[in-house]
Amino acid sequence: MTDNRPLITGDRTSRFLAWAVALLIAAAAVNAQTKPTAVKRPTKPAAKAPAAKAAPPPKPIRSVAETTCPSPLGVGVSTRLPYCDVIVSRYPADGIIVRIPPHRGTATLSFDLHNRHTFSADQIRAGRGFAGYTATMGVLTMGGALLTRGVVRSEFRTARDLHERIGGGAGPGGVKAVAPSGAEPIVVDIPEDVTEVSLLGEKLSVIRYERTETFTAAGRPIAIVSNVIVEYLPLPPKAPPKKATASVKKKDG
Repeated sequence: MTDNRPLITGDRTSRFLAWAVALLIAAAAVNAQTKPTAVKRPTKPAAKAPAAKAAPPPKPIRSVAETTCPSPLGVGVSTRLPYCDVIVSRYPADGIIVRIPPHRGTATLSFDLHNRHTFSADQIRAGRGFAGYTATMGVLTMGGALLTRGVVRSEFRTARDLHERIGGGAGPGGVKAVAPSGAEPIVVDIPEDVTEVSLLGEKLSVIRYERTETFTAAGRPIAIVSNVIVEYLPLPPKAPPKKATASVKKKDG
């Protein structure tokens, strides 16, 4: 049999090889274009250090005030609170001295003001026990500046009108005849530079069935004080003194 297929000459072989190479290059280019490109993920910012928390503001302190009572009446039978007579005077040193701790800003002083009644069961039985009281006192700095006035009004008819009885007396049940009547809360602002105040009596008006009297004589007790409380912001602690650093002198040469 005779093979009639045409022979591939050298020229044709060269063209065939060039065509095959071009086909491979085109296929590689198409494959490169269709290959997915890697997506870069955004980098996370560096975490910030937490900010330092500010120190909480100091809380006010509320405590029983330190007092000096020139005329103590006694301790209440039910409340166990001390009661102190308010004396008439023009001089702050004669009054009830209340000490205010060193404080920042304005401090607050509060207390209960009572009228002063002398109890008599005989007068009550006789229908002559009524008394109406109005007592006036002042809160002063030790230099004599008036911070505020306090007034308490009350009426007495029977033992139920007494605020409390005071222990330590010779009467029935061991109570004193003098007892607080009525209760008026007094609140006063204390300036930052004031660390002591005085509670001084001014005058007392008493209405009875047979007469009305007013008392202003120095040294007379006209009212009663109890439950003395002070509320204040303490001063911040002092910073420790800085240590002095000694300078070292260099020797020459």
